[in-house]
Amino acid sequence: MIEHQLDLTTPALLFPAISLLLLAYTNRFLTLAQLLRQVRRQSIDFSHFSGAQQVKNLRFRVLLIRWMQFLGVAAFLLCTATMLALYLSAATVASLLFLGSLITLCGSLIFSMWEIHISMVAINLELEGLERESTEGSEGQG
Repeated sequence: MIEHQLDLTTPALLFPAISLLLLAYTNRFLTLAQLLRQVRRQSIDFSHFSGAQQVKNLRFRVLLIRWMQFLGVAAFLLCTATMLALYLSAATVASLLFLGSLITLCGSLIFSMWEIHISMVAINLELEGLERESTEGSEGQG
């Protein structure tokens, strides 16, 4: 079995990565919130199936972003707790905390991939709608 030594620099390396990740998550959330406000101001009728499906999609994306942020912050806290445990010379506790940090960070990234996938599906549906409108418009002119 390979023995590993965990020191303060190992969890410290995750600090900038997790911070940038949380910033990216916040930007995704703010962009989505801005889109929701814009849709609300336009008073779009969402009684038809496509509109109702879009609202359901947006609601689910907000939920995913909330979990992305929650798990990202949990990873950050566990990483900080790892450094504290190392400082207090509690190597076993530090290793477990660091493992927890890595697991929660992986969970956060999985939710992020899921949200990106849903976002791409929504964009592709919009593009298909634009293509249909473009095709119908050009046929009507000819």
